Amino acid sequence: MNNVVPVPSAGEPVIHASPPRPSYIPPFGVRTVIGCLGMLLAVHVAGFNEHVTEIGLTDIRGAMHIGYDEGTWLIAIYESFNIAAMAFTPWFYMTFSIYRFSIFVTAVMALLAIPAPFMPDVTSLCILRAFQGLMAGCLPPVLMTVMLKYLPPEIRVFGIGGYAMSATFGPNLGLPLEAFWFERVGWHWLYWEIIPLAALSIAMIAYGLPRDPMHFERFQKFNWLGLLVGLPAICALVIVLYQGDRLDWFRSPVITNLSFWGGAAFIVFVINEAYHPSPYFRVQYWRSRNIQASLLSLVGILAICAMMGEIPGIYLEAVRGYRPIQAAPVSLVVALPQLLMLPLIAAICNSRRVDCRYVLSGGMLCLAGAAWLGTWLTVDWVRDNFYALQVLQIFGQPMTVIPTLMLATLAMGPADGPFISGMVNMLKGLANAVAYAVFAALTRRREQYHSTMLLDHHGTHGLALQGMGDPVNRQLAATSPDSAHVARNTLQVFHTFVHEQSLVLALADIYFVLIWVCLGYAVMNLILPRRVYPPRAPSPNTPAR
Repeated sequence: MNNVVPVPSAGEPVIHASPPRPSYIPPFGVRTVIGCLGMLLAVHVAGFNEHVTEIGLTDIRGAMHIGYDEGTWLIAIYESFNIAAMAFTPWFYMTFSIYRFSIFVTAVMALLAIPAPFMPDVTSLCILRAFQGLMAGCLPPVLMTVMLKYLPPEIRVFGIGGYAMSATFGPNLGLPLEAFWFERVGWHWLYWEIIPLAALSIAMIAYGLPRDPMHFERFQKFNWLGLLVGLPAICALVIVLYQGDRLDWFRSPVITNLSFWGGAAFIVFVINEAYHPSPYFRVQYWRSRNIQASLLSLVGILAICAMMGEIPGIYLEAVRGYRPIQAAPVSLVVALPQLLMLPLIAAICNSRRVDCRYVLSGGMLCLAGAAWLGTWLTVDWVRDNFYALQVLQIFGQPMTVIPTLMLATLAMGPADGPFISGMVNMLKGLANAVAYAVFAALTRRREQYHSTMLLDHHGTHGLALQGMGDPVNRQLAATSPDSAHVARNTLQVFHTFVHEQSLVLALADIYFVLIWVCLGYAVMNLILPRRVYPPRAPSPNTPAR
């Protein structure tokens, strides 16, 4: 009988075996991989539901007879509920279990797409899209938790890379998908495209994810005040970002009231989260330098990527008259290589010899280089001129997103996962709203400035050019014997040229601003955060602490 346990000598550390894994977390294998891939697919489905309908909104408005102003509310309402849901999701999936919660929200999101093209008016469509956005917003936090919880430590960084696909691969694939569905199949499929993919993801989740238990006892400490105050507060602030520029910001009573009451409610929400025993996320995390740097960087980097992805489409559509199917290759140049670049960057960051802060700064330099090339934008550019910018973004986007997520998540312990997940994903969604608001404000103001300067120069120097003739008038003179009609057409062509030039100059100004923002983030992430190391499996003989 050898049941005698050796007693350690004085001063020798006590060594315990690693604690067993919970019974509902199976050993890592093919089944777990399928479940994680199903969760990843569900998040991409939610992203397609967001980006494809947003990009194809012009075609949807034409088919459903929706005005421009009403169409902007469709985007604002969907995004507000989408972002708000991310803050509260971790509490619900910890209560109802990841397995059941994921299947439920994915199924509801897909089912709501069926009646979307047949809504009788804008109000009913907005209500439907609000519920659909609420369901779609629940999925990204679940994906982050699944990747951090079910993957072994040795490949957890690759799980972070998979999560980063929702910020790099998915958004860049939105334009090609919109072009394919509208041009080849029909506008209804801008809503329905998610149904078959959602069914596949549900099957993969049902097969692969473990049946973790439900914890209804958590309702005894349910944070009712946080939900009742935080949900409308976040929705109000997101609507302000999406509608502020169109309604001229605080000159609009709608924006003023939403900002005041939404801001006041958000302050109450933050105070409640700081002291509630069962918060949705912990405000105290902001005391950490890594959390400060990574979350601020996450918002800025995703906003930069969104704006740099938006500019080529805006230019090609407004100046060159491209349809989405013609502009799709510009987005595909960035999207498809991500399938290779994301695992490659994850493998580099998974080495303990590599400091992810330097990878992040290198990625910011790539984005700054792309923005510098964009400052050479002219009205003569076509689709091919953007490929050099897009190639730099192929490297820059994964090199910035993956290290940022590592800095945000790997500095935390396992118990902190749900709390940091909600905060990271809410700010990730908020980055799109910030990018939308900043891009709209900068474009409008710089376009107005350049338009005013161009007209001023024309008025000042117009007489000096009279001896050179009017080539536009000469070309249009043969189209009509009515001189007044020709004069109106000439003036219209002139204003079209002024609009194109002012828009191009405004977009070049945005590229110039992005250069300095990228350089600022590159320096900040070399100074502010502390280094984190990729996780490794604990040794069974690790001393207890």
